[in-house]
Amino acid sequence: MLDNHQKNIATFIHLSTFSRFLIPFGNFIGPIVLWVANKEKSVFVDEHGKQAINFQISMLLYAIIIGTISIPFFIFNIFSDFDFIDFNGFSDFHINIGKPSALLYIGGALGVLAVIAFIIELVLIVNASLKARDGEHYKYPFTINFLK
Repeated sequence: MLDNHQKNIATFIHLSTFSRFLIPFGNFIGPIVLWVANKEKSVFVDEHGKQAINFQISMLLYAIIIGTISIPFFIFNIFSDFDFIDFNGFSDFHINIGKPSALLYIGGALGVLAVIAFIIELVLIVNASLKARDGEHYKYPFTINFLK
């Protein structure tokens, strides 16, 4: 039988990921500290802690992948008219904003995808917190299980 303390700890593990808006890497530090301090006391808290940490690691991995893919599209678009062989090219270097290329559209689409993923992440964290508050088990979608 779950008591309110276990439910509250599991809820705060999920909600502590929002500390990233105040503390760098708070989305990792908060859940790890709460999970490590309480994982031996409850299987319920242990499961929610692992899920929260796995989800945050997965989201970081996805953000790195999207960033790694999208940044070159923006860089290639900015330097598309630049002649790298001509060493005097800096005298007439300009950025042409009026003529967007397909690279800019692809990079922009990946940027929009990153914003949508961020909003989905926030919704999933709130949903997991509500499930933990109610004493239910929750498994984040799109999660790679690093901690088992």
